[in-house]
Amino acid sequence: MAEKFTVVTNINIAKDVFLMQLYGNTEKITRPGQFVHIELPGFFLRRPISVCDLNGYKMTIVYKVFGDGTQYMSTLPAGTVLDVLPGLGNGFDTEKSGARPLLIGGGVGVPPLYMLAKRLIRDGKRPAALLGFNSADDVFFKEEFERLGLKTVVATADGSMGVKGVVTDALDQFAFDYIFTCGPLPMLKAVYEKTDADGQYSFEERMGCGFGACMGCVCKTQKGYKRICKEGPVLKREEIVW
Repeated sequence: MAEKFTVVTNINIAKDVFLMQLYGNTEKITRPGQFVHIELPGFFLRRPISVCDLNGYKMTIVYKVFGDGTQYMSTLPAGTVLDVLPGLGNGFDTEKSGARPLLIGGGVGVPPLYMLAKRLIRDGKRPAALLGFNSADDVFFKEEFERLGLKTVVATADGSMGVKGVVTDALDQFAFDYIFTCGPLPMLKAVYEKTDADGQYSFEERMGCGFGACMGCVCKTQKGYKRICKEGPVLKREEIVW
């Protein structure tokens, strides 16, 4: 069921990347890695955006301007009321984590890992963060992860910040026993092939309805076909078929 959320802030934090805080009923959001589906006036499909953080009834999302819809989102002022489907998807299962999980994010796959890091710390785990971007202009949330006490390493494709290369080029800087990762498909596949550590992978797919009715985001897994918006976006390593 849709809820009404009010925009509190909507600010630019990196190249084409915006942080929006919304106030509304967040009770359906129970796990890090879940997403919300936002209706934008004048656009046919809702926009699926991962939840970055929760503080009571205040929800934080981080999104990148890719097209007309997200460009419109970036112009919304405080006080705008949006129609939102909250708490969609299955999210990360933190109970499966080892004591030293590594959180690997690429681009706009980084935001859901922030809420995950806070949950893991609450549960007594010692997470670390590996964040991948194209360049220094694209980097965001490095300081936020560091303020949580995480060892945080950034990799940039052009070498303008941190390790030059992709996230797999910096894996040797960590000791870890479990992986949580979210980002573009090539990054997820590279992580999967680089390490045999157990873990959970959050997939980015185009979605229509966002709650499993349209079957537009079905993917094949070792346990049959699953809908990324419903049974996903998080899949366990042993389920994945490339």
